[in-house]
Amino acid sequence: MRSASSLHAAIDLGSNSFHLLVVRDVSGSLQTVARIKRKVRLAAGLDAKNQLSEESIQRGLHCLALFAEQLECVPLSQIRAVATATLRIATNAEDFLARANDILGLPINVISGEEEARLIYQGVAQTTSGSDQRLVVDIGGGSTELVTGTGTEATALFSLSMGCVTWLERYFTDRYLTRENFDRAQAAASAEIKKVKQTLITQGWQICVGASGTVQALQEIMIAQGMDEQITLPKLEQLKQRAIQCGKLEELEIEGLTLERALVFPSGLAILLAIFHELSITRMSLAGGALREGLIYGMISLPVDIDIRKRTLETTQHRFAVDLEQAERVKAACLMLVQQVADQWALSEYCQQLLFSAAALHELGLSINYRHGAANGAYLIRQLELPGFTPAQKQLVAAIVANQIGNIDLPSLSKQSALPLQQAEQLCRLFRLAIILCSTRSATDMHLFHLSALGERLTLRLDPQWAVTHPYRVELLQQEEHLQSYVHWGFAVAY
Repeated sequence: MRSASSLHAAIDLGSNSFHLLVVRDVSGSLQTVARIKRKVRLAAGLDAKNQLSEESIQRGLHCLALFAEQLECVPLSQIRAVATATLRIATNAEDFLARANDILGLPINVISGEEEARLIYQGVAQTTSGSDQRLVVDIGGGSTELVTGTGTEATALFSLSMGCVTWLERYFTDRYLTRENFDRAQAAASAEIKKVKQTLITQGWQICVGASGTVQALQEIMIAQGMDEQITLPKLEQLKQRAIQCGKLEELEIEGLTLERALVFPSGLAILLAIFHELSITRMSLAGGALREGLIYGMISLPVDIDIRKRTLETTQHRFAVDLEQAERVKAACLMLVQQVADQWALSEYCQQLLFSAAALHELGLSINYRHGAANGAYLIRQLELPGFTPAQKQLVAAIVANQIGNIDLPSLSKQSALPLQQAEQLCRLFRLAIILCSTRSATDMHLFHLSALGERLTLRLDPQWAVTHPYRVELLQQEEHLQSYVHWGFAVAY
């Protein structure tokens, strides 16, 4: 029985996969409660006259029956269902949609390529932190969307008729992978991009983010192979050579690439390489959301004038009843220490924001228990959905939180890929000192301390009178000298 609910759902009938996303609105934060994805490969069912085969239609209807069961408790007014490239061009789309409507009990809107691009941009803007001026790339099964925008406003929207499924059927029909057919697929993609290239370049962007399948698969490969999560042209060229060496799509074995994705991976890679070359992209990161998130945020009114990462931190603090005053004290101490070592350790704004994020969340684990508070907090950070934070950024913040007190776990810092190891260690060292200085949970005159750096060696000079009247924190700082020496970090307390 359907009734008033905090549940909202989005259905995306793509050319390669069908997706269902169900979320709860919890105090202004979205909590995912169900996520279903099925490889339907609807585009592969199109014949030369763009008619869907009955077999592909049945695959799609079977998937929607699964979705319908999951949607039983979601109000119809809080569900949006859209279809994209394949159902835009299928000559018998109405037949499929009529049967699909009967299963779901709600209409499915076949959206234009421009509307698809707009929704993708909204999903990215609402879930991905970073510069407000961005280029968004989404390589789907039947189309590729390229969007520029500032903040939540798109400035140029393009949907190109190429995708990883359509390019698979056009350039890799025999399922063999050679340099010749890969280059043909890439050249054809370049020709499509040239049609919109000048408009995109005129709009400009500061960061480039990729959404959905192809880019997500690439990032999973990078991480599985011990690389950082940034997608770069040299990495793409390296993957191209590796893929061509395999010879057959069915024999494509690349660490981190799932069997489910392998068949369409080379065609998606060819399109992405063309985008990098034509638009002179040097690096790309993975977006936090895309079309489905755009649909969800279109139904839920959340403030758009607040940075997504700030909103995430605030809602997470509220959810786990974090002491906001203590979080602010630790942040202020971190800022002071960063400024004091600025002449030796040039920590960028990006580094500082990650450090301040650790300050905001460092007591998350107290909601479970005190004894293992740091470890529990790190676990929660790794496992929670934190819009605005990439997986590598979450891993770094978790490592800093885990290392806030006690013995130092160097491997946890080396496993993250958001920052070079030296910078990650520097953030961790400053954070540990900030935690000690704020350990009494009361206002402290930070001008009574001065931290200096000589290379990687730190010296914290204390006001002698303060040291006499605060023996507990002096003891903690003396213990910290020993703990940092165990991992060969030079640190001394002076008076």
